[in-house]
Amino acid sequence: MTKILGVETSCDDTAVSIVEDGNRILSNLVSSQVDIHARYGGVIPEVASRQHLLTIIPLLRQALQEANTDLKDLSAVAVTFGPGLAGSLLVGVSLAKSLCLALDLPLVGINHLEGHIYANWLRESSPLLPCLCLIVSGGHTELVLMRGHGDFLLLGRTRDDACGEAFDKVARILGLGYPGGPAIERAAIRGDPSSFALPHALLRGSHDFSFSGLKTAVLHLWGGTEGLSPFDVAASFQATVVDILVTKTLEAAKEIEPKQILLAGGVAANGSLRQEFMHRSKIPVCLPPPSLCTDNAAMIACCGYFNLREGRWSDLSLDILPNAGFAEGVGFEPTTQLLK
Repeated sequence: MTKILGVETSCDDTAVSIVEDGNRILSNLVSSQVDIHARYGGVIPEVASRQHLLTIIPLLRQALQEANTDLKDLSAVAVTFGPGLAGSLLVGVSLAKSLCLALDLPLVGINHLEGHIYANWLRESSPLLPCLCLIVSGGHTELVLMRGHGDFLLLGRTRDDACGEAFDKVARILGLGYPGGPAIERAAIRGDPSSFALPHALLRGSHDFSFSGLKTAVLHLWGGTEGLSPFDVAASFQATVVDILVTKTLEAAKEIEPKQILLAGGVAANGSLRQEFMHRSKIPVCLPPPSLCTDNAAMIACCGYFNLREGRWSDLSLDILPNAGFAEGVGFEPTTQLLK
């Protein structure tokens, strides 16, 4: 049995998890800071990092207790090194390096975006490779071909706003609260998605995305017309985003012919997006449980297991990369050492 401790502190969620053999979750704890940051309408980086410091050790102890595991039973520690907020990342990486130094364990640095993809492996049956991965979150929108473990090809990304960022900003425009994704989804249930024809930036001939024009169109619509229903605007906005994401992904799938489509990231928890993929895709679609779409440490531990199995891990020189691109890592060295 291989038990991997996962640590995730890239933004405002403190998360610790223990995963066995890459797919069995023994514990998966997340301490959310949403209530703290909601008063500001967004994450305050310094506040987030200080809260991580207060939370992470008690969370580690609780995760070990729930998993009925001692530190000496661990095979490795996997931790997010980027992308994310610098202060927040430092807390998680410092804890992971300390544990590995004290316990003489392998340290596996994980790119946060790659980690999101591995939420799809936390199930009884593994996804089929090669697969096409759509990563949609507050800070990222990427379309990635995964040919094998550690073998990725970035096909497209947003040219401006990330999908989740657009959700947050539109929710703020409409006065629906924070975080924007769940707020928009709740409001959209009460609205008519066909109320307004909003722009679809499909960027033909490219796998890239663009959401800034859509966000600006909502701003002008809301500010220039009296008596609008925020529910109708929210429903129209959500329907437009979903259509863009599904259309672009399925267009790429026609070219690449993957065995499966994988969704990942916080926006992948959106019910409308999940339903539209299942309705329109002729290729099997893999959907992680909504609780594993948002930031969590189980996906980091799972990703760490497969990196370790492939002989890739870091040394204690691992540093944070707040602006890391997809699958960008540091300090990986091939090894033939067997897993514990």
